[in-house]
Amino acid sequence: MRKLFTILALGCALGMVACGGGGKTVTRIDEKSTTDLSGKWNDTDSRLVAEEMITSCLHSAKIERVIGEMGRTPTIVIGKIRNKSHEHISVETFVKDMERTLLNSEAVDFVANSAERAELRNEVADQQGNATEETAKDLHQETGADWMLTGTINTIVDQEGGKSVIFYQVDLELTDLQSHKKLWMGDKKIKKFVSQDSVKL
Repeated sequence: MRKLFTILALGCALGMVACGGGGKTVTRIDEKSTTDLSGKWNDTDSRLVAEEMITSCLHSAKIERVIGEMGRTPTIVIGKIRNKSHEHISVETFVKDMERTLLNSEAVDFVANSAERAELRNEVADQQGNATEETAKDLHQETGADWMLTGTINTIVDQEGGKSVIFYQVDLELTDLQSHKKLWMGDKKIKKFVSQDSVKL
């Protein structure tokens, strides 16, 4: 009886393995490689759009002229980048890609955003009563930004059956914080065609 039970249990286990299909395979790939699985916004879109748009901004004729007239390195703060698309997009990743491109350009300086500044101010305030006089940072000594970069991410989706076209448009604007004049406006468009084969039974 025990032998029969063992045979039945083994048969059930083998049946479950057969029905379960193959196992999962994980392959590490280069972080800068272009990999599109779903057709949605991904890390490649974020990085390439940030690099292209920031480079376009800093090399525009007007920005180069204004920087020359200032006679010093301007300071930029990145404001709100609003995701108005139909997807959940990690705006923070896109912002970090832009900050990295700005920093590496060496053409401008940039300061922490409003959320980061609040945390930094709390730390400086805490130092006033707890750190030594020699190491405590002074209040009201922040560097004010000259310009603010803001923008939006929008999408348009056209779908029929198992096929769809996803259109992304990223709009960025650079504004002078003193005069509120818009110094630069740019956009980047991405269009993706996604097809899904139907399963024939």
